Amino acid sequence: MQGSNTPVSQIEAASGVTPEGHRDGGSIGAQPDFFGDATAFLREYSRSRPEVVALWAFGIGFVLGWKLKPW
Repeated sequence: MQGSNTPVSQIEAASGVTPEGHRDGGSIGAQPDFFGDATAFLREYSRSRPEVVALWAFGIGFVLGWKLKPW
């Protein structure tokens, strides 16, 4: 039986939770970073085809401005 002064690393190892409150993945493995991957893809795509991205941004802004006009 362990005392109340158990080192933090042993508690982390037993619970699978890091000090930041994130699970270490366990046997399932690390979860993919969807937001980071999508951001990286969009940055790369916008560098290779800036005219397409600009037209999409203009189109989305036009539709939102048209549908959300204040009057």
